[in-house]
Amino acid sequence: MTTNDLEIYCVTNKAVPFIYGTNILLAGVGKNKFNKKYILSNNGINIHNKESYYSELTFHYWYWKNRLDVNSNKWIGFCQKRRYWIKSESQDSYIDKENIHKHVLQKQEKDFSEFESIICKPIKLNNIKKMKLIKRGWRSLIKHPSIFFDKKKQNIKLHFDMHHGHGNLDKATRLLPEQDINDFLEYVETNTMFNPHIMYISKSKILDIWFRTLFNWLSKCEDIFGFENLRGYDTGRLYAYLAERYASFWFKKYTKYKEQSWTFIDE
Repeated sequence: MTTNDLEIYCVTNKAVPFIYGTNILLAGVGKNKFNKKYILSNNGINIHNKESYYSELTFHYWYWKNRLDVNSNKWIGFCQKRRYWIKSESQDSYIDKENIHKHVLQKQEKDFSEFESIICKPIKLNNIKKMKLIKRGWRSLIKHPSIFFDKKKQNIKLHFDMHHGHGNLDKATRLLPEQDINDFLEYVETNTMFNPHIMYISKSKILDIWFRTLFNWLSKCEDIFGFENLRGYDTGRLYAYLAERYASFWFKKYTKYKEQSWTFIDE
């Protein structure tokens, strides 16, 4: 086994020098200038002009259109400037900029061969403060008051409605491939955790199917949401937020997956 069996791209809108010297490949997006260490996504077939709405998906799209080799048997993965894959053995370790080289995932682990995809370990959503639930979730509370007391009902859909535009997830769900609409709706209504950050590792053939499905869906979503009225934390990166929830569902439905440890590195 060699480190070349795995390629991980860190997508970032600013330089991340603390990761230099690892095997992680660097991808620069956004308006900042980058040195030659970074692969840029403003050439070839690209959606560079949509970066403020699509975030790291800007590079994912570029990679799919310009570099993905469906005949390759490598593991291809993506992380982002604040969140990095780490070794399974490092999941209980304290990790910061000073020691991340020791812990960051740089080659496939022994059990990867048992799976078709690697996704982030999940985060929980149902520990919402009461005041925030009232302030941001009042529309949902009016329709379903029991949400206030029943944490099992504080699900993915509620969280999205509270933070990224009430009803937007419902509208987008109707545009999914027909075979996913009901399953995805059930997924977001019955789960109180999901696998976050649009981070995944898989083989090229699976990624090709995923990217084709994802970007076809987001293109349809653009017809409804557009760009003009998307702004701020709530909806500025709406297409990335939609992709994040769909990825958590899609890789679980269509692949044999492993949930891998990851870490947050504060800037």
